[in-house]
Amino acid sequence: IKMPPRNKMNMAGMTQVQMLQEHFNHYDSISDGEAQMYRIRSLPRRIMDLKKKGYEFEHQWSRDLTGQRYVRYVLTYNPDKE
Repeated sequence: IKMPPRNKMNMAGMTQVQMLQEHFNHYDSISDGEAQMYRIRSLPRRIMDLKKKGYEFEHQWSRDLTGQRYVRYVLTYNPDKE
């Protein structure tokens, strides 16, 4: 997945949820490793916050090159794009 340009990351004055909302306006998924680019350390908690706002996700389990398992959150519904 292609990440946003560096000047889009760690946007000053935005909450972590707002940064994720902006991310999902351009991309359809995110993993914990990608979320760390935004300095989000607890992605499952932020995904729960987005679910409370009406966002819907699928959870896809994968393995990285070292065999470590990780989850990718795939956006299935964005209430901001109605």
